[in-house]
Amino acid sequence: MGGIAAFAYGIVCYFVFFVTFLYAVAFVGGFLVPGTLDSGQATSAALAWLIDIGLLGLFAVQHSGMARRGFKRWVTKWMPAPIERSTYVLLSSLVLILIFWQWRPLPGTVWDVQTPWAYWLLYVVFAFGWFMVLTSTFVIDHFDLFGLRQTWLKARGRDYTPPEFKDHLYYRLIRHPLLFGFVVAFWAIPRMSVGHLLFAVATTAYMLFAIQLEERDLISAYGEDYRRYRKEVPMLCPWPRPRQAGNEDPHAV
Repeated sequence: MGGIAAFAYGIVCYFVFFVTFLYAVAFVGGFLVPGTLDSGQATSAALAWLIDIGLLGLFAVQHSGMARRGFKRWVTKWMPAPIERSTYVLLSSLVLILIFWQWRPLPGTVWDVQTPWAYWLLYVVFAFGWFMVLTSTFVIDHFDLFGLRQTWLKARGRDYTPPEFKDHLYYRLIRHPLLFGFVVAFWAIPRMSVGHLLFAVATTAYMLFAIQLEERDLISAYGEDYRRYRKEVPMLCPWPRPRQAGNEDPHAV
C-alpha cells in the first residue's frame, strides 16, 4: 500500500472512530440518539442478558486480543505495519457500533435521582469523565494512539518511531487517567437501570483486567522506567499515594 493510500485509510478509520466516540457519549448518557443503554429492541429478559453479555465479551476479546504485542507481530506479517493501528481502531469502532445497534434494554431501576441539583451534578461529573478520556489521549500522543501518525509518516516516507514515555499532567496523579475517565463516565448517571449497571460493572471489570495486560506490554517497551513509574504512581485512585523507600512524604513522578 502506498503512502497516500495508507494516509487516506488512516483518515477514514479516524473519522469512524470519532463519530463512534461522540455516539458513545450519548449512548451511555441516554440522550440525543435513538439507541441508548435504556432503549432499543425489547426482548425477554433472559435473551437480553445473553445478547448484552455476548456483545460486551466480543468487545473485550477484540479490544484486548488485537492490542497484544504478539498479535501485532503476527498481523504485520501480512498487513503493512503503518496501517495496523488504524485497522485496530476501525475494528474496535465497528464492534462498538454493533453494541449500539444490538444492545437490549434490561428491566429494572437501581437508582433514579430526581433532586434537580443532584441530577445536574451527576451529569457534570459524567461530562468530566468524558472530558478526561479525550484530553488524556492528547497528553500522550492522540494521533499515534488512533493510527494517524503512523500513516502520516508513511505518506512522508519516514520511519515510525514509538512515542516517548511521558508522565506529566494527569499521568503524575494516576497511571491510567483515560480509563479512570471511562469509569467516572459510566457510573455518574442520574438514572441507573439494570442494563446500565450491567454495562458499568462489566466494562469496569474488563478495564481492571486489561490494565494488567497493558502494563505487562509497557514494561516490555519501557523497562525500568515503567517499573519505577508503577511503584511511584497509583493505578486509578490518586489517594493514598504509594510510599517510596526512604521518603516520609512521597510524591508523584
